[in-house]
Amino acid sequence: QVQLVESGGGLVQAGGSLRLSCAASGRTASTYTMAWFRQAPGKEREFVAGITLSGASIFGLDSVKGRFTISRDNAKNTVALQMNSLKPEDTAVYYCASTRRVVIPRSTSLYEYWGQGTQVTVSS
Repeated sequence: QVQLVESGGGLVQAGGSLRLSCAASGRTASTYTMAWFRQAPGKEREFVAGITLSGASIFGLDSVKGRFTISRDNAKNTVALQMNSLKPEDTAVYYCASTRRVVIPRSTSLYEYWGQGTQVTVSS
């Protein structure tokens, strides 16, 4: 079993920054790949970014490229999402997820473990 706990969400004005963090505990083999998803009201959960144990990363949304950065600290088993130049359309619940897969999946169904989510609200 793996437990994922997100932190760092909140309310920010457009143009501001937030840093989300996700701490993983339990079976570290199931955290080879860690990722961030987000879900806005009335919309499906979407892949934001993922990163492997070796540091390879991908972004799933063109709208966040150049504004968001994903990183991980393997010693602490944490993954972070640095979000800069935030826009109202970034408002969503952000979820941390993990999988033992070595190729970063974009589909929610391919992640075995999920955090409880953290709310990010960007005001205009």
